[in-house]
Amino acid sequence: MKKNIYKASDRGHADHGWLNTWHSFSFANYYDPDKISFGKLRVVNDDTVAPGKGFGMHPHDNMEIITIPLSGALEHKDSMGNSGVIKTGEIQIMSAGSGIYHSEFNHSKDEEVSLLQIWVIPDKRDVDPRYDQFAYDKSKTLNNLYQVISPEKHDQGSWIHQQTWFSLGELDEERVLRYSLKKQGNGIYLFIIEGKIETCDVILEKRDAIGITESEEIEIKSLDKSKILLIEVPIT
Repeated sequence: MKKNIYKASDRGHADHGWLNTWHSFSFANYYDPDKISFGKLRVVNDDTVAPGKGFGMHPHDNMEIITIPLSGALEHKDSMGNSGVIKTGEIQIMSAGSGIYHSEFNHSKDEEVSLLQIWVIPDKRDVDPRYDQFAYDKSKTLNNLYQVISPEKHDQGSWIHQQTWFSLGELDEERVLRYSLKKQGNGIYLFIIEGKIETCDVILEKRDAIGITESEEIEIKSLDKSKILLIEVPIT
């Protein structure tokens, strides 16, 4: 087993006034040659956007973009004609493919919106752009790793163009979960949204993360009431 530990305090940070953002991997003006990606996982941004503010229309291509609101609501519009609001308990998937423009704004004029935006490098280039948005059953994340994204179109949750699985969990204190790889050779990136957990003899707290390779299974123990995001992703 190999482990890379990503402490919350070691992330890249920028405060633009309207946007307070933390970068787990090199992004925008933050560059760390030791934190380019974890395999095909390219971006994990932890964003807080001020009321009524956001990102105007901008382009993406050849990237799988997953947005998970943690609190508040995010308003989305894109060049495919999609528009709507993504709330806590929902997930947005955008396959940028051959090219797409989109905008993201805090839907509220009074409250901040907090979100994770995650980019995964696809296994196919220049596919037709695709948008999806869905609500998941939060009750099924209780003391469970509940799959929300996979490579399969007809599997639980939504899908992306990569051999990658996303699972969410909300753990009571002293709960133990195990996760086994779905594809041999993949790695596991575990991100602590809230709380405190122990895995692979490492204790992780809020917004810490760990990347694990060369292991077929891991055990996760919650030391406090915790929320976690587990991403299984190809390393090469």
